[in-house]
Amino acid sequence: MFRPLSIFVGLRYTRAKRRKNFISFISMTSMIGLALGVLAMIVVLSVMNGFQREMSSRILGMVPHAMIQGVKPLDDWRPVAAAAMKNPEVLAAVPFTELDGMLSYKGMMQPIQISGVDPAREGEVSIVADHIVQGRLDDLKPGEFGVVVGEITARRFRLNVGDKITLIVPEVSTAPGGITPRMQRLNVVGVFKVGAELDGSMGLINAADAAEMQRWQPGQVQSVRLKLKDLYTAPEVSAAIVRDLGAGYKADDWTHTQGSLFSAMKMEKTMIGLLLLMIVAVAAFNIIATLIMVVNDKGADIAILRTIGATPRQIMGIFMVQGTVIGVAGTVIGGVLGVIAAINVSAIVGWVERISGQHIFTSDVYFISNLPSELQAGDVMLICGAGLVLSFLATIYPAYRASQIEPAHALRYE
Repeated sequence: MFRPLSIFVGLRYTRAKRRKNFISFISMTSMIGLALGVLAMIVVLSVMNGFQREMSSRILGMVPHAMIQGVKPLDDWRPVAAAAMKNPEVLAAVPFTELDGMLSYKGMMQPIQISGVDPAREGEVSIVADHIVQGRLDDLKPGEFGVVVGEITARRFRLNVGDKITLIVPEVSTAPGGITPRMQRLNVVGVFKVGAELDGSMGLINAADAAEMQRWQPGQVQSVRLKLKDLYTAPEVSAAIVRDLGAGYKADDWTHTQGSLFSAMKMEKTMIGLLLLMIVAVAAFNIIATLIMVVNDKGADIAILRTIGATPRQIMGIFMVQGTVIGVAGTVIGGVLGVIAAINVSAIVGWVERISGQHIFTSDVYFISNLPSELQAGDVMLICGAGLVLSFLATIYPAYRASQIEPAHALRYE
């Protein structure tokens, strides 16, 4: 089968034993370094994707994807919910009231964000019912002023189901100060744990109790909470619903409250990816040193090829093929091992914990008890593509130097 001269000789040089074993050693280390760099990038980015997925599912499973609020409390939330459900991106719409206050218990205080919910419908838009560790969400009965608090809050105050705690909320008044505190005694009926900072900053009460605390009419709520198919479309979807409803309504969504957190996570992934890419670049550019030594070692061979008619372009192609083969082999090996490691990283960490007897991730310290991983095909393709491109670029200069060797000069001392 016919093969171009550059490919034929380049592959022969790759397989052939060299007179200087040191050159073979450098070639091998370049390949191994490139493979390790690609492997590290795939595993680290997959773990970061896993962390982002866990945070998204836990935090954005608790906070509203979007809210449709009235300029004043909604007397009847159902027409607003029905209008929202006409949008194909909306999966569910339930009543919702939100107020900020301070929890007080035995002289200790902490700020908290209280959500007034309908326990019967909350499961349509929230994951809280699946993360109750004490009590039940259904125990939030209207008129009983029950509260479900997070696990961090319960641990900080040493609360158990049945304890009573005081909620202090600001109330606008005609007094000279303008705002006076209002206190309400709440009964702890449950504790939830989602494994995020919301465990220490969020609480749930019945929407009817929230209306009474706000001195609203029975049945009034602050807004309608929406669950969306794609939470990243929340600003557009909520704005479209408000336009259809007309004046007297405004939209809010999770990007206003949690957007900075996920922007920071995205930036962190980008920066760590760039730093790891430097490892791949160092390994790829080791190919330069390898090929320069090969060119020096093969000077006489190059001169002979030139004398029998090989063009400078063909000589350049020979060494570009040789360097590219090293890059392709390192990238493929690193990519395969990286995919295998990313898929099994949780099992690997569990095995290390069993062997060492030490827990790397404990639920008492971290929000998760295992190392999550989410392998994305786009990341693998981008990493392997970057490795191949850098490897190819690293071959250009040594190959160009080889093409400029003059036969008479190379053969003078042979």
